[in-house]
Amino acid sequence: MVDYRTGLDPSTTNLPTPRRVLAVGAHPDDIEFGAGATLAKWSAGGCTITILVLTDGSKGSWDPQASPAELARTRAAEQRRAADALGAADMHNLGYIDGELEYTMALRAEVCAWIRRSRPDVVISHDPWHRYMLHPDHRATGWAVVDGVVAARDHLFFPEQLTGGVTHHRPGTLLLWAADRADHREEVDGFVDRKVAALLEHSSQTTTTMDGAGQTDEATEAFRVEIHARARAAGAPEGMVAAEEFKRITP
Repeated sequence: MVDYRTGLDPSTTNLPTPRRVLAVGAHPDDIEFGAGATLAKWSAGGCTITILVLTDGSKGSWDPQASPAELARTRAAEQRRAADALGAADMHNLGYIDGELEYTMALRAEVCAWIRRSRPDVVISHDPWHRYMLHPDHRATGWAVVDGVVAARDHLFFPEQLTGGVTHHRPGTLLLWAADRADHREEVDGFVDRKVAALLEHSSQTTTTMDGAGQTDEATEAFRVEIHARARAAGAPEGMVAAEEFKRITP
């Protein structure tokens, strides 16, 4: 079993259900695609999950008539419903403009502060080392989370945060989805449909990321089948019925 004070565990599958998790995504729906079934599994096991989205999703449309402000409001509501579908305890959006997220020391400090306040055993986010990742927000989020984990664990980083009972905090495990070199799998048999349900809450994205799911029964079923197929493929190397895969780092 993992000791979350040290993160020591030689296994490459199935962490014990953590007490607290912080999942950080660049956009609404990123977390659901990357780790939705794992979060649903852990929530069902009693884990307290905090979802943190960094941007407002205001560029997530192919409709030339779409209003960025209205789209941001829509996507915030969708993310709240998706978080509920996964069983998350909290959902927050920092409201950075979609497509314009920059990795700065201020962003690193903000992520560090969230880690110190929420005190997760596990942090989950984008893999910033993913080769040829085109979206700048994904890269910026990944770096902010990786470096924020380092900062959160050591009291001399951003000491101004350590007031009112807030202390430095070292998560036991960092998991990165869409990993350049995945080395850890979470078995999610029985929870893939919860992931699908959460994704379908993002109805504004039906044409951009979900191949029309939600528009017709046929498209919705094809999307469900595709998500299940991805989970089966991820689990196959470990003989799992269904899995999500990550790069696992011990901070």
